[in-house]
Amino acid sequence: MRPTVFIVDDDSSVRNALELLLGSAGYETKMFSSAEEFLTTPHDTFAPKCLVLDVKMPGLSGLDLQGELSSLNIDIPIVFITGHGDISMSVNAMKRGAVDFLPKPFDDYELLDAIRAALQKSARTCKENLELSDLKQRLASLSKREYEILTYVLTGMLNKQVAFELNISERTVKAHRKQVLLKMGVRSIAELARLAEKLGIKPAQPST
Repeated sequence: MRPTVFIVDDDSSVRNALELLLGSAGYETKMFSSAEEFLTTPHDTFAPKCLVLDVKMPGLSGLDLQGELSSLNIDIPIVFITGHGDISMSVNAMKRGAVDFLPKPFDDYELLDAIRAALQKSARTCKENLELSDLKQRLASLSKREYEILTYVLTGMLNKQVAFELNISERTVKAHRKQVLLKMGVRSIAELARLAEKLGIKPAQPST
């Protein structure tokens, strides 16, 4: 799958020029004439992408769109382009996570370098999203009792202690513990603890 570069600019001549430049560099491009139009388009969470975004546009500005994406937890690396930028505006955009802030007219190679950096950042995020999605699927495969055993395993308690806490046999605890490791795709409690931390799973709170 080729990375996608979204271009949001109200100037059709800029959009056309960028489409030609990025197409010649091997990128898939999608054009939008406004921030509002971009916000109505669904985006693949797991595909590398970035946003080349004009700052000054009718309606929502580029900075407004950056804020909207952040509030919606949509993580798309942004390269700002502008003919009206100033230092405070660029500082604000960079503080909020923009990859670069380029004044028009910009050098083609400078823009391509910024896009390359943005897509590398997106690829890392996509990889993390895929891994987290896979972990959530593994977690969902656990039965209610297996999940309960998982939370007790994270406490470091011995099998017999867990058995006493849950009023079940030690053999049952061992069997569930084995299934938890198998379904979560790990071989040790240390690995399981690392996955649990990524998933935000808290250890059980024993009553004893």
